[in-house]
Amino acid sequence: MATLQQATAPGRLGNLTPAQQHALDELRRKLQEEGVFVPERMDDATLLRFLRARRFDVDKAKAMIISCEEWRREFKVDEIYNNFDFKEKALVDKYYPQYYHKTDKDGRPLYIERLGLLDIKALYAITTQERQLQRLVYEYEKFLRERLPACSKAVGHPVETSCTILDLQNVSLSNFYRVKDYVMAAASIGQDRYPETMGKFFIINAPWAFSTVWTFIKPWLDEATVAKIDILGSNYKDKLLAQIPAENLPKEFGGLCECPGGCSLSDAGPWNPQPQ
Repeated sequence: MATLQQATAPGRLGNLTPAQQHALDELRRKLQEEGVFVPERMDDATLLRFLRARRFDVDKAKAMIISCEEWRREFKVDEIYNNFDFKEKALVDKYYPQYYHKTDKDGRPLYIERLGLLDIKALYAITTQERQLQRLVYEYEKFLRERLPACSKAVGHPVETSCTILDLQNVSLSNFYRVKDYVMAAASIGQDRYPETMGKFFIINAPWAFSTVWTFIKPWLDEATVAKIDILGSNYKDKLLAQIPAENLPKEFGGLCECPGGCSLSDAGPWNPQPQ
């Protein structure tokens, strides 16, 4: 029944209250009147993401969208999506693995980030924080334009969010603080520019010192985001397998998947019927 619940969750198309429908119509009208409506990027599902992020306050959602459009122009998002070539991907994967891989039981793309493997010196010898952020934005755009439509088609209902695993095994506070600027910038981009795309977030292998880091991060996140985060220690396998099919979960996290060449570089999923 999880897929049915996801398909008809409150505040989404097909399950709007009269007040929410009015807010959607009003937001669309105001954006059109001000000449900032972009049809190919502002369908109803997208407008609703911004409305949910601002608790259906039309003026706040409009301001958020306008700010996002200004950021897209400044950051040259369309150019990044069309032309960005992350040639150092395979090398970066050794020092800071971040990748999409198959789907969870609700049909959502599974995103995995292994912060515990971060080697900051080696990482910034082969790439830069700027290129890391460009890659992040490229992946967000691909997520919205390619991954979600493919996942929706595969399961037969709208899929609008991801399921994330953040692995903190062997993470050190010193390493985190050396990369905190990137982490904070990435969190800001996700929350402000791609709102309401997080469905579930598992933080696994959280060390005892993580409470200090969490105290630092938590104020940057809104309540709705915090509520989706499940912080786990080393006994995480059952929780992950309750949400993710064993055949889709990489073996190193207790699943059965062993993609040729490694799961982190396979890009396996409904968006890629013939992964490399």
